[in-house]
Amino acid sequence: MVSLEGKLEDYDLGSGKGVADITLNGSIPVNCSKNSSFHSMPSNGVLESIKIVIFSTKINLLIPFGPAAILVKAFGRHHGWVFFLSLMGIIPLAERLGFATEQLAFFTGPTVGGLLNATFGNATELIISIYALKTGMMRVVQQSLLGSILSNMLLVLGCAFFGGGLVHSHKEQSFNKSAAGVNSGLLLMAVMGLLFPAVLHFTHTEMHYGKSELALSRFSSCVMLIAYAAYLYFQLKSQKDLYDPVEAETPNEGSHVDDDETPEISKWESIVWLAVLTLCISVLSEYLVDAIEGASVAMNIPIAFISVILLPIVGNAAEHASAIMFAVKDKLDISLGVAIGSSTQISMFGIPFCVVVGWIMGRPMDLNFQLFETATLFMTVLVVAFMLQEGTSNYFKGLMLILCYVIVAASFFVHVDPKSIEDKLGNT
Repeated sequence: MVSLEGKLEDYDLGSGKGVADITLNGSIPVNCSKNSSFHSMPSNGVLESIKIVIFSTKINLLIPFGPAAILVKAFGRHHGWVFFLSLMGIIPLAERLGFATEQLAFFTGPTVGGLLNATFGNATELIISIYALKTGMMRVVQQSLLGSILSNMLLVLGCAFFGGGLVHSHKEQSFNKSAAGVNSGLLLMAVMGLLFPAVLHFTHTEMHYGKSELALSRFSSCVMLIAYAAYLYFQLKSQKDLYDPVEAETPNEGSHVDDDETPEISKWESIVWLAVLTLCISVLSEYLVDAIEGASVAMNIPIAFISVILLPIVGNAAEHASAIMFAVKDKLDISLGVAIGSSTQISMFGIPFCVVVGWIMGRPMDLNFQLFETATLFMTVLVVAFMLQEGTSNYFKGLMLILCYVIVAASFFVHVDPKSIEDKLGNT
């Protein structure tokens, strides 16, 4: 994070000096100047607002896929098509959700704006998870959240390193090692929280079989939420200077900071669009979750592969594009915040939050992600931690991360979930 101390007059809006790139926990970066709360509020009519939000980007050509999924479901039970159309329809909605959050952050300031980005940046994954939890599909919840972490750490970060490395092949890009180290430590803490329930289950050393594992998961989830809250305080209040981006001592000739952006829609327009987009994602998420099992049979694809690979790629579409864009602009600290920060939020907030929500719903959601998934996460965190320890990146590191993700995807394509086998044996 960047330090926002100082006087307003120190910032020259005309030249773009003093502009700060703000990001928190892997959501869409907020690019705001120090006086972002002083932005003049644009006044748009309803049609103009719709034009800016809906018709300003080509990815919104996928929006009709959402209504098409609802129509297909209404006229038949083609689960494969319902799943595919819902998946495609959620992609532009997730991207526009990030846009609306970014616009609102111009008016709330960097701290609140960062928290808003942290909340809505992973809103798609959390909405899908809550619907799956409501229908009792705990394994889909676990695997989709796990897949989101793996996708951010390997695919998103790998593409950012690869794209930035190709564009800036004449040098090694650098980022803040201290911030990366803090996030890596939190990810290892999350692995610890997932590892003990899994080991307890597979070693059959529970004091009360079937109960100790769930009780440990709920206790660990509460501890992880407390740790995440402390991390937010540490990041925003206590050690803001720790997250200052690395800057080159001598700027490249011809480089010009053109980040002094202004909001395109007003504060209340942003709030309304956030509500509308969240509602639309919620509706499509329900259709998506309902069609997962049928789509798995229709397309002959394991549910584990759908949950760990396909769903997170859709949910992370906006983060993926942003991370690559900022890496190409040689702003690797922001790309790192998008990819690693988002993984940190899902592991330290998203997963424990779903355990607590399941507790409230009466669903036995726990932190036992099974041995295969937990081992995959553990190895991924180790690989990424080694990649980040030098504080530099290049296209080869990015390529290695992408290839690691390919191996993970192939592994889940041939993986049979032991939990589903246990459930089938229990029903017969």
